Amino acid sequence: MEHIELMHEPTILVPGFKDDVHILRRLVTFLDHAGLNPYPISPQPSNGEVGIEVLADRLTTAIDAAFGRTQPINLVGFSMGGLICRTYVQKLGGVTRTRRLITVATPHQGTWTAYTYRQPACLQMRPGSPFLAELNADISSLAQIKFSSIWTPLDLTILPATSSCLRVGEMRPIISPFHGTLLFDPRVMRLVAQVLRQPIEQERVSQ
Repeated sequence: MEHIELMHEPTILVPGFKDDVHILRRLVTFLDHAGLNPYPISPQPSNGEVGIEVLADRLTTAIDAAFGRTQPINLVGFSMGGLICRTYVQKLGGVTRTRRLITVATPHQGTWTAYTYRQPACLQMRPGSPFLAELNADISSLAQIKFSSIWTPLDLTILPATSSCLRVGEMRPIISPFHGTLLFDPRVMRLVAQVLRQPIEQERVSQ
């Protein structure tokens, strides 16, 4: 497959649980108009029937197929998509090419709503799961890139809402009423674009 060549790093967007690229369409359009080279990738199946590591591996394959293995990238992950992106960065070597990682309403510490389902990925998103314990035990990779978490204190899907916070990077709260509509909130879209435009410190780029 012929790789895509861009003047600026592409922004890979990854949707969440039971979602596909259609939920990203408004954000894709917004970022495209802003010149931020959005490229949606939706590892499937997203209904939880396979583990997050499997989806991260499929994300890796899709990124490499589209852009080769050395093109620097940005990542934006929504909900479970943020955990897929973190697994790619922290476990699959994505830290070497990722410049920025933005998660939106991602259950970094788990969510009680994951107890509604028993699929493998949902078990992994339960608070205190072995998957999350391992992922959060060493977050040094996230400190090597520009990491930001956008979240809403009013989230009724990520419970508690503060599960979207980590002790690394920038936590960006926005008062928005619904988890599922965050990607359609103009304030969220503007904040994503703002973070994507922020410069990266030279020492981080050289790592």
